[in-house]
Amino acid sequence: MATYVFTALDAAGARTTGEIDADSKQVVADQLKQRGLIVLDIADKGGSMEIELPFVNRIKANDLTIMTRQLATMVNSGMTILRALYILEAQTENQKLAETLTAVRKDVEAGLPLSDALERHPKVFNQLYVAMTRAGETGGVLDQALLRVADQLEANESLRRQVRAAMTYPLVVMSFALAVLIALVVFLVPVFSDIFDQFGGELPTITKFTVALSKAMTGYWYAFIAGTVGSVWLFRRWKSTKSGKYAWDAFKLKIPMKIGDIVQKVALARWSRTLSALVTAGVPLLQALEITGKTAGNDVVEKAMADVIESVKRGGTIADPLKDSPVFPEMVTHMVRVGEETGALDTMLTKIAEFYEDQVAAAVKQLASILEPVMIVVVGGMVGFIVISMYMPLFKVYDQIK
Repeated sequence: MATYVFTALDAAGARTTGEIDADSKQVVADQLKQRGLIVLDIADKGGSMEIELPFVNRIKANDLTIMTRQLATMVNSGMTILRALYILEAQTENQKLAETLTAVRKDVEAGLPLSDALERHPKVFNQLYVAMTRAGETGGVLDQALLRVADQLEANESLRRQVRAAMTYPLVVMSFALAVLIALVVFLVPVFSDIFDQFGGELPTITKFTVALSKAMTGYWYAFIAGTVGSVWLFRRWKSTKSGKYAWDAFKLKIPMKIGDIVQKVALARWSRTLSALVTAGVPLLQALEITGKTAGNDVVEKAMADVIESVKRGGTIADPLKDSPVFPEMVTHMVRVGEETGALDTMLTKIAEFYEDQVAAAVKQLASILEPVMIVVVGGMVGFIVISMYMPLFKVYDQIK
């Protein structure tokens, strides 16, 4: 049994606080309701002494997906939303998610619809989540809407995992190659430089460059660190601007060696899956298009959605503006047009999403096979450059001795 601190309102609307010893928060809530009080907050008395570590206790996509599926199951079984939230709040292991559910439960207790309560926490529940929940509430199919939300979360997380898998190998190899290069320049080159000073004479150009780089890195290492940090800061600041983000997103679509191809396929899969889920859930088309653009993760797609919204407002189609966007292939445009003409837009969008999700998986495997020899050549070239630049003066001395 633990001690809980509560805040509630009485019949006259006056705020009251106190402490209750009970086995759980649900027991405390039941006792307060029996007294005719409206619960505002229930917290563990010792909870205020806990230290929150946001990076350690962040909400993972898997935690949110599991919680959503559990909520859908409980709603489908006939359980009230309030009771379901109490149960989820008690059994959720992620502290931050549990605290968010507590806040949502309080808002629902105060009379807000579930979707409005979720909307107050945009960092946890995005626009897609809120819109589909609201559509489920309006249509009386909240459990089905929540299941679609969970499916959408799983699909997005699967795409993220595939992209991370594609990028992990080159990032690890390039990081290792850079570490080796720095070690050679900082520790090996100065040893040879002392030897070259004893020999005297004119050094080859490639050796001069390597020695100068070594002296700069060892003598002005702080300048290199400051330059790197400054460059990263400037890049992030530029990318945070509207024009910079659009330019960066457009550039990512054109990166060679299949990387841009993967970025495009991921954007198409996410776009079609999101729009399909919103249309199927009964979200109004204009709102669905707006949410799809904002949650696409690519400014090129968002701009295309803005053009589509203008077309739909004028009574036009979705397909016509898409053909002018560089991110949408002709196949997607034709399938969307057929979906609009037959009234099966959600089905066509689902087929597009499934196609491009399979394409992403195949492209990731292909990228790994392409990058492996490229990385070997790059690493070998970097190390070989240092070695050759150090040994060329020795070969020159050997020729003079002969």
